[in-house]
Amino acid sequence: MVIPLNGTIMPCDAVLINGTCIVNESMLTGESVPVTKTNLPNPSVDIKGMGDELYNPESHKRHTLFCGTTVIQTRFYTGELVKAVVVRTGFSTSKGQLVRSILYPKPTDFKLYRDAYLFLLCLVAVAGIGFVYTIINSILNEVEVGVIIIESLDIITITVPPALPAAMTAGIVYAQRRLKKIGIFCISPQRINICGQLNLVCFDKTGTLTEDGLDLWGIQRVENAQFLLPEENVCNEMLVKSQFVACMATCHSLTKIGGVLSGDPLDLKMFEAIGWILEEATEEETALHNRIMPTVVRPPKQLLPESIPAGNQEMELFELPAIYEIGIVRQFPFSSALQRMSVVARVLGDKKMDAYMKGAPEVIASLCKPETVPVDFEKVLEDFTKQGFRVIALAHRKLESKLTWHKVQNISRDTIENNMDFMGLIIMQNKLKQETPAVLEDLHKANIRTVMVTGDNMLTAVSVARDCGMILPQDKVIIAEALPPKDGKLAKINWHYADSLTQCSNSSAINSEAIPIKLVHDSLEDLQVTRYHFAMNGKSFSVILEHFQDLVPKLMLHGTVFARMAPDQKTQLVEALQNVDYFVGMCGDGANDCGALKRAHGGISLSELEASVASPFTSKTPSISCVPNLIRYCELALFSRVTYSLDLLFFSDFQNCKFYSLI
Repeated sequence: MVIPLNGTIMPCDAVLINGTCIVNESMLTGESVPVTKTNLPNPSVDIKGMGDELYNPESHKRHTLFCGTTVIQTRFYTGELVKAVVVRTGFSTSKGQLVRSILYPKPTDFKLYRDAYLFLLCLVAVAGIGFVYTIINSILNEVEVGVIIIESLDIITITVPPALPAAMTAGIVYAQRRLKKIGIFCISPQRINICGQLNLVCFDKTGTLTEDGLDLWGIQRVENAQFLLPEENVCNEMLVKSQFVACMATCHSLTKIGGVLSGDPLDLKMFEAIGWILEEATEEETALHNRIMPTVVRPPKQLLPESIPAGNQEMELFELPAIYEIGIVRQFPFSSALQRMSVVARVLGDKKMDAYMKGAPEVIASLCKPETVPVDFEKVLEDFTKQGFRVIALAHRKLESKLTWHKVQNISRDTIENNMDFMGLIIMQNKLKQETPAVLEDLHKANIRTVMVTGDNMLTAVSVARDCGMILPQDKVIIAEALPPKDGKLAKINWHYADSLTQCSNSSAINSEAIPIKLVHDSLEDLQVTRYHFAMNGKSFSVILEHFQDLVPKLMLHGTVFARMAPDQKTQLVEALQNVDYFVGMCGDGANDCGALKRAHGGISLSELEASVASPFTSKTPSISCVPNLIRYCELALFSRVTYSLDLLFFSDFQNCKFYSLI
């Protein structure tokens, strides 16, 4: 299929074979961040020795256009059309699987309904005994047949009142009206019966507990393998031509859509902080030229030192050295598996090209020369992560002069990303929403447990959990790192305290056999002094579900932070919590939360987009303050229905009873 120039909504899953596309995948991921999709490389031409590689939608996500996502903009070169090959259609696509999980969810067996049916069966049994006794007694007393029938049926209607379903329905209707007044809309009224019993609520992090975007807190540069003092202002004349700022200006995946800079919020904040200008080739230019035409970045004129003309030299010769532009020659996009991205860039007029890299600090440090990494790197990193900052590391390397423009286009990623010089850290801040701590405190006072389920980094998630009061300052966090079977070795779990995770020392390790025993046999006094919380990522969670079934209930009872969770893993977590008899609520705002919102006893969507289709409840105000309100109103509705049902059941024939009047 040919992808239109002005964009389209994808009707199927397709793999890109020509050109590039900028796609909004918020329908699937919940993140409204444009993603750049490149054409699938030809193994026989681009990568030597990879001719036998097969296409896989998971490993080739960067080249796949998924069904339901919006193609915002396309680019093509030398007159080639942007083409894609259809690989999946209908319910086989990513969107189809999501729709299928919404249309045909696993049957939810609510305990309240089971108890209600049991209660009715008991009433029917009692009525049956009374019915049989009345008939036998009336026959023995030779009562008329008409009177026998009326009296017998009267016994059944007294024991199982016909107005009972009406009372239940009336309670639900009134509860719906009350919820609507406070901006909570319900599309599954029977869930109101359950929400009054919620004793655990799972929260998404980004956009739910915290604000959507990130803010640049500052930078910490490295010179001569030593950290300098943190700096807040990056946009100044002293740093404008430094390699650190050059890395911030080039190492990103930003693009212009309709003249507006778009891309990952982290990249956007980073680029805005330096105040540089980005220029891309227009559609007309890319159509006439080949793909080597670079994106150019340059600082604003006011940041560059002014050059003064001397003698009789011509003006053009003077201005030439003053022009400072950097062309992005090659980009290796961010990979979640590698936890980094890199670019090859060239300063206008320089003979040698530069390689810039950014990513997870531990990964970047491992790819740098050891002598360029500060001795106190781990300590500084730990200090920032404990404070809840998101930390990005930068590195740089001068490439050999023999690497020409054309050679760079075919060079492998591993050749570029090694032997780098460590340049320093960028510190980003993800602020909590104002109402988050107060709401979580209210839930804790009501003995309602709170759990964080996020796709974000583990350390960031633990830090946010501490900041919002989900984990108290004196509490200990144990990270469970489960490793799948490999090379004949059995699956195993490594346990570490979160506080000493970054210090890869043996002292942070915990005896794996002592963990479950310790948690089960802790006395009440110990628990009041120090509480333990488990934290794990999505990969570890999957391994534990598959290979350590006996540990799952214990981990569910004490697990608080679940990071790097995929949409289907969020659903599995909700099911695992329900299996240990929790009434689970789920609060999220993205399409990636749909499965969990549908599966939970009470799912609350803070977005009116895709998530609201699957969620039983949708809040008009995008704030978690709706959660205690929902529980409060549903508890009230449940209590009023129970008292009304008792009224109908026991006191319908005793209007003058004192106890009836009291009720």
